[in-house]
Amino acid sequence: MSYDVERIRALYPALQGNRVWLDGAAGTQSPTSVIEAIADTYRSGTSNGGGAFASSRAADEITAAARSAVADLVGASEPNGVVLGPNMTTLTFRFAQALAREWRVGDNVVVSELDHDANVRPWVQWAEASGVDVRWARVDVESGELPADQYSDLVDDRTRVVAVTGASNVLGTRPDVRAITDAAHAVGALAYVDGVHSTAHGVVDVSDLGSDVYVTSAYKWDGPHVGCLIADPVLLEQIVPFKLASSSNDVPDRFEWGTPSYANFAGVTAAVDHLAALDSVAAGSRRERLVTSLVAAHEHETVLLDQMLAALGADGRITLYGHPKSRTATVYFRVEGESPGHTAQRLADADINAWHGHNYAYEVTRALGIRDSGSAVRVSLAHYSNAADVARFVGAV
Repeated sequence: MSYDVERIRALYPALQGNRVWLDGAAGTQSPTSVIEAIADTYRSGTSNGGGAFASSRAADEITAAARSAVADLVGASEPNGVVLGPNMTTLTFRFAQALAREWRVGDNVVVSELDHDANVRPWVQWAEASGVDVRWARVDVESGELPADQYSDLVDDRTRVVAVTGASNVLGTRPDVRAITDAAHAVGALAYVDGVHSTAHGVVDVSDLGSDVYVTSAYKWDGPHVGCLIADPVLLEQIVPFKLASSSNDVPDRFEWGTPSYANFAGVTAAVDHLAALDSVAAGSRRERLVTSLVAAHEHETVLLDQMLAALGADGRITLYGHPKSRTATVYFRVEGESPGHTAQRLADADINAWHGHNYAYEVTRALGIRDSGSAVRVSLAHYSNAADVARFVGAV
């Protein structure tokens, strides 16, 4: 068996106890290789980049390696189009601020109810500050789908940005991103795709998605807390962010504020290399190994997801939210007669990690009519989850 989940689980120190980790949508665990890459950077000594001495050159090499690794992960051709920062939320606020400098009254931006608030509020708030209109793509509350055909009525020649998620972090819904980005490009708008939740659950190719900007966070795919923004360097050259006068004006450096965590950048590279080796027979370039491994991981997660959905769906006391045709291994549910907080506490008492609440899916939980009553419980499978995790969870519920 080329995808041996028990072999994979043995690489994670946190998985060696009795706890069931079903909270990966909020952050995954890290394998030993990532932990050691970070620790080794500190052991070797750290310095800021840009200097003539060896430890400074090492910082520059670590940064370049991280950019290259992220480019391989998402299928980008230019590592110099990879901006690294503290997290996706910060990078999106920063990028929205830069774009808003060119917006004018009468322009509009399009956001969706399906998205995590980090791909909603930056656009909404900068639109309000700039006197720009906000248009909303609506979710079908029964299916959890985000119909792509509505975008033809939402975009026009004054649309500046269309922001959409690659996958819902609570419903798991994978919308037709390419149809949405095509609609954006048909009117000359920029397509900004939030891949924070989707990147961990399958192969990403930013060209296939049609994204102008794609964002992801390493801690959702076994890495440290580093956010990544990926775009064509030619596009980044056209965007002028606020920055220190004395800092570099080069791309991508001008989008990166302050001194970064070089040790965490080393962890990013190690995380990508780890993902590339999930399938023990994966061969070829790192990108080719990533594709092989992530396809196998997705198939593994899908088997477990089907088992979980079948068990929960057979219990009439459980309400499942969202039934999208294409989804990540993410389940959002409520148990009849009990608050989501109570369910999550019972699971915690059984050593099962599960989140409850809106999980920053602020608009979709409102659309579902559950935000003001505690929303729901979220469990999310990862490539290191196994059948025993599912059985423990189902038994506890």
